[in-house]
Amino acid sequence: MPALSLNHTKQWLKQSQHPAAQPLFRILKAIRRFELPTPRLLAAPLYSGYCLLRDSGASLTRLFLWTPLVKGRLQHVGQGLYLYGGLPYIAGPVQIHIGNDCRLSGHSTITGRSSAKQAPQLRVGDNVDIGWMTTIAVGNRVVIGNNTRIAGRALLAGYPGHPLNAEARAAGLPELDEQVGDIVLEEDVWLATGVSVMAGVRIGKGSIVAAGSVVTHNLPAGVLAGGIPAKVIRHLDTTDKQGANHA
Repeated sequence: MPALSLNHTKQWLKQSQHPAAQPLFRILKAIRRFELPTPRLLAAPLYSGYCLLRDSGASLTRLFLWTPLVKGRLQHVGQGLYLYGGLPYIAGPVQIHIGNDCRLSGHSTITGRSSAKQAPQLRVGDNVDIGWMTTIAVGNRVVIGNNTRIAGRALLAGYPGHPLNAEARAAGLPELDEQVGDIVLEEDVWLATGVSVMAGVRIGKGSIVAAGSVVTHNLPAGVLAGGIPAKVIRHLDTTDKQGANHA
């Protein structure tokens, strides 16, 4: 009710022909636009101080809270795990093995298929980046090779979560076994922003998948692929690899 009354008053001020409406509306707009004078000599150190406090707080939280909590959920973790931005959401009976020097966004999700006959396995190699808002749904097995880069909002869909049959879906039944498959990203793979990789797919060593692509079939090593569904655009040559090393 208060919100409705406030909106009604706002609309009255905007549209009313009453002599007091428009002057009052201009006064309220001026109040809304009011800002304190902030000379750069004052604003710059204030902003720097805020960033220092923010980053220090995040670092302490990561060191003493996020990282120990996540390690308690992992079956194996190497040295140098770096969590940023919070605590990842992990659900289901997934067993997670992470190698050395990996970076994982706190705004990511890892799930394991609850109806699997054996515990789903997520195996992450060394020096792997898993970006912001990425979801890894492990049906049976997901393997992410060394030096792989997964950008933000990627999806590794090892299982769909629901059956194709509408009646079974409405009844809350799980997906069928034939809808589930392994996903393997070999070493040095790069998935750009918003890439989806479907169940049963293997992406070869050193391949790059363009932003927004959906990978439904295996991709060979050393290619640039893109599209829906993703297709090979071209093979990556030695110049591409040297440029990547200097990037």
